[in-house]
Parts: sequence; C-alpha cells; structure tokens
Amino acid sequence: MVALDTAVKPHATSRSAVLVDRDWVEEHLHDSRVRLVEVDVSPASYDEWHIEGAVLWNVYRDLKDADYRLVDTAAIERLLVRSGITPDTTVVFYGYAPAMGFWLMKLYAHGDARILDCGRATWQDEGRPLSQDVGSPAAGSYSLTDEDDRIRAHCAEVEQAIGDPVCTIVDVRTGPEFRGERFWPSGGLEEGGRAGHIPSAVNVTLDGLLDDRGSYRNGADLQQVFAPLDLSGSGELISYCTIGGRACTAWFVLTYLLEREHVRVYDGSWAEWGRMPETPVA
Repeated sequence: MVALDTAVKPHATSRSAVLVDRDWVEEHLHDSRVRLVEVDVSPASYDEWHIEGAVLWNVYRDLKDADYRLVDTAAIERLLVRSGITPDTTVVFYGYAPAMGFWLMKLYAHGDARILDCGRATWQDEGRPLSQDVGSPAAGSYSLTDEDDRIRAHCAEVEQAIGDPVCTIVDVRTGPEFRGERFWPSGGLEEGGRAGHIPSAVNVTLDGLLDDRGSYRNGADLQQVFAPLDLSGSGELISYCTIGGRACTAWFVLTYLLEREHVRVYDGSWAEWGRMPETPVA
C-alpha cells in the first residue's frame, strides 16, 4: 500500500512512488486529497464511462493549441483550477495518454503525480466503480512555477541536437511513421505536413512496455524495449512522437522505471516539426 503523503521524486527507486494499483485507487475514490484524471484525444471514451469521480483532460482541447504546441501557463493554471487540483493534491492519471498528464505536472514541479498501473479495460472487466457523470469538483487554487527545462526540449534545441554525438533523438513512433509512409498514426493527411523523421533520430517503438492488463512490465523487459539506446550513459535523450503522448510515455519509463538521467520530451513532436517548412526531414 502506498502512503498518500509519499511525494514523487525523480529517479525514485520504488515503482510504487509513481505507479498505483487498482485497489489503491478504488480505496481512494472519495478521498478529497486525490484527483483522478483521464487523458485522451477525444471525449468519446470518457463519455461512455470513466472511473468514478474522474475528470477529463482532452489533449486537443485542453493541452494543445491550434499548432499542436503545449498551451501556455495561464491555460494550464485554469485547467488545474477547474479540475480541483491544488499543489497538495495527489493526481492520478489513466486513459489513452496518462504519461502526458504526469509529464505536464512534473514540468511545473508538482509534488505528487502518479499513474494507474492498468488499462481502462482491466478496470472495467474487474467490475470496479464506473460513472457517466461529468466530474465537477470544487475549484482548486494553483499558481504555477517556472517550467523545468530539464525535461522539455523545444524545436530549436532538437534541431541543434541533430547529429550531436552526446545527444540521441529518439523517435518512438511506428515504423510506417518513421519511414515516411504516414504523417498521423491513423494514416490521415495533414495540410502542409511532411512525412518522415528528424535526421539522425533512432527509431524505438514502444511495443512490449505493457502486459495484457495494461500494466508496466518488469525492469528487464523494459530495458529490452529500449535496447537500442545507451541506458547507462550520461548523454542526453530527447524523445518525440506525433503529439507527445508516446514521447511522454518513453520519458516516464526511462526516467522513473529505468532511472535514466538526462531525458527530455520534445512535446511539439512531429505534428509541429512536420508542418514547419524550414525544419529538415529525413
């Protein structure tokens, strides 16, 4: 059992500092100190059902602007306030892109963020509490700190990292996306978008991170997924994908489950890079 006041710290040696199981979440469903957040790219799944008391963060509506860049600090503050989150809240993420929510909280140095260590289907299949009611918690209060630039890379920094022997750009998209056969994972087109990858990037797909329950596998299995990377080195790693969800997942696993230092997320990812005519594309 995880003590509620256990704060998440970078490179925590225990998975329990950042991952919580189903029983823990069910026991804390009505705890005012805990806020559940489902992160997804549309409200469809949330509207069908969600964990009782959870609020929705829609990536395209709440976290990204019209150019697929992260919204500004003021918008994130408003999101936290209407989600009932304060600096002392334990925030637990689940859904399509929980690591993106976790990364966002760590970007602004939130003390206690965690991820539910199972998939939505597992929660439902086990008959745990579900709801269709829209979460409307009492408004919180939050004044954000400056961003932690140790975990975020901007477009210009990624361009400077191309070919840099001490920095590896890690493309965690699928093979077809990396090879330029698709812009979006679905195969959809994007006006002005170019398919391909950032020059010198290493392609590491994230297949194998989760078991059939949607829980993270053990350390040895996770190391195998990231075998193309230097996991024991001190060089920097910058992950990217299409909109940042998979890139944040890679960052989360590398940083918190494999204890790899110097990992940043290029959150603009291909949705930004591939639509900028001046950026180099391989």
